[in-house]
Amino acid sequence: MINRLKDRSGSKCELCGATDNLSVYEVQPADGGGYDKSILICETCKEQIEDKDKMEPNHWRCLNDSMWSEFPAVQVMAWRMLTRLKGEGWSDDLLEMLYLDDENLAWAKATGEGDDSPKHTDSNGNILQSGDNVVLIKTLDVKGSSLSAKKGTVVKRISLVFDNHEQIEGKVEGQQIVLLTKFVRKTK
Repeated sequence: MINRLKDRSGSKCELCGATDNLSVYEVQPADGGGYDKSILICETCKEQIEDKDKMEPNHWRCLNDSMWSEFPAVQVMAWRMLTRLKGEGWSDDLLEMLYLDDENLAWAKATGEGDDSPKHTDSNGNILQSGDNVVLIKTLDVKGSSLSAKKGTVVKRISLVFDNHEQIEGKVEGQQIVLLTKFVRKTK
């Protein structure tokens, strides 16, 4: 696959045009993966994609050119990076010009990029969803009750508190209680 991507890109990073330290990057979620769901990128782009704290906005001015790629995987990554850089001025202008059809826009948004609404997250930053199971990471005294929920207690099939992303609900010892998300860890 790397040879096909090199042919497609002219042996250059499909985002910034660099020619050194190129590797295949699978654009998530890559249902089945493969050539159409991958891009060829340099180490600098890969590092900044994977670690938002290492983002250098000026590096991404290259998207002015690469966002016009005919390949959906490149367009999707350009949209995601421009979305991360919202508020930079120039990136907002580029994002306004970038057009993705409905299918590719759904792909671009599938990882949650661009969704600024608060999320219910556990103590490790994992996104919680209704029906998940969590484990208490601290012993908690339940207000208005003699119940003490012990560290390590599994709370099955939680529900999310709609208007407060820091709270979830679940049953502990048969009693429905509200838990703070910072005191739970998602289990598999």
